[in-house]
Amino acid sequence: MSDERPAWARRLAAEREARQWSQAEVVAALRAHAPKPLPEGSSMVRQWKRWESGEVMPSDFYKPIIAATFGTVTHAIFPAAGRRDGDAEIVAVSGMETLDIISRLQASDVDNATLEALRITTDRLCSEYPYLPGAQLAAEGRQWLKRVAGLQSQRLTLAQHREILTLSGWLALLIGCVEYDMGDRAAAESTRKAALSLAHEAGNTEIAGWAHEMRAWFALTTGDYRGILAASQAGTEAAPTHGVAVQLAAQEAKGWARLGDRRQTEVALDRGRKLLEGMPYPENLDHHFVVDPAKFDFYAMDCYRLLGEDRFAENLAHEVIRAGTDFDGSERSPMRMAEARITLGVVAARQGDLDQAVNYGEWALRGDRQSLPSLLMVSRELAAIVNRDFAAEPAGRDYLDHLTALSRAS
Repeated sequence: MSDERPAWARRLAAEREARQWSQAEVVAALRAHAPKPLPEGSSMVRQWKRWESGEVMPSDFYKPIIAATFGTVTHAIFPAAGRRDGDAEIVAVSGMETLDIISRLQASDVDNATLEALRITTDRLCSEYPYLPGAQLAAEGRQWLKRVAGLQSQRLTLAQHREILTLSGWLALLIGCVEYDMGDRAAAESTRKAALSLAHEAGNTEIAGWAHEMRAWFALTTGDYRGILAASQAGTEAAPTHGVAVQLAAQEAKGWARLGDRRQTEVALDRGRKLLEGMPYPENLDHHFVVDPAKFDFYAMDCYRLLGEDRFAENLAHEVIRAGTDFDGSERSPMRMAEARITLGVVAARQGDLDQAVNYGEWALRGDRQSLPSLLMVSRELAAIVNRDFAAEPAGRDYLDHLTALSRAS
């Protein structure tokens, strides 16, 4: 088939082939996930062929059935049209330069326009998480947190006071994530606790849920797999209907995968998938505290790699890289893509291809924007295979030495 097919059509074929299904078998699987009987006979197989060739896109009725059949969400395969550029949109809406916002913050009374500008600034900072250098983002975040927190000494209504606490909570979450990315675990944990306290004071369950999700992430990267489950449960109880519940389900799935429990892994993934499927498509995909459909493929990729399902993991890794690459070749989600490349390296190493494995592993380590704890955690999975099977090979030794040096510097 031509490579000119739409991305969704290529994915339908890749998902089917990863499961080693014939076109008749994939149609049978669709029937099992359909809410009502599908057309009988060979007409559905013909329809599938038209979809897979890219001749016609499935209707809105079939899209969620296809997604459920492949264990993902509709918009991961069929992205919504008109994706917004979060940073550009925020800047356009703001209408205030930084100096104008700061001068307004110095007034004795805070008006709604100033609060709106602060909301937009907070969203902008959260949207710069994927690509802005960590030290720069942390510095800017701390400066704005100090400015926002300083407003509590001014005359505020009850609603304004709650809004200031909420904005402070989001900024604390962001700063804590960046601190952890840079390897400062003690500072990150203190900032996470501050965010949780602000969430409780503001009555904001979504921020509380993300503070628990951060604890699950910290536990994941330090090997405390039971801690992941405890933090995920606490976060889900705090924010069961917010987008963070999807990410908490994913963290739980990652914990179960590392404990080797395939059934519980799939239960947690399916719970997260169903939650995400029922949520509206996000307006700003760059925002760090928004769970976009492409993230679900990333979560599942991690779990399938751990479970040894190489075909599924490899297929999803390619999807993560495709979804994270803009038309000009620039990377929109460099940290996510680094882990996808390590996944491809793990699969290559398991198949005995050292050169390919090391190539992917080194590529992942070259990125300017890194989350060191997550990157090292996944890289060590590749290193374990290289050390076991290729320690005598020069390329294998060079990769292990590079990873050791990075670990010591973190």
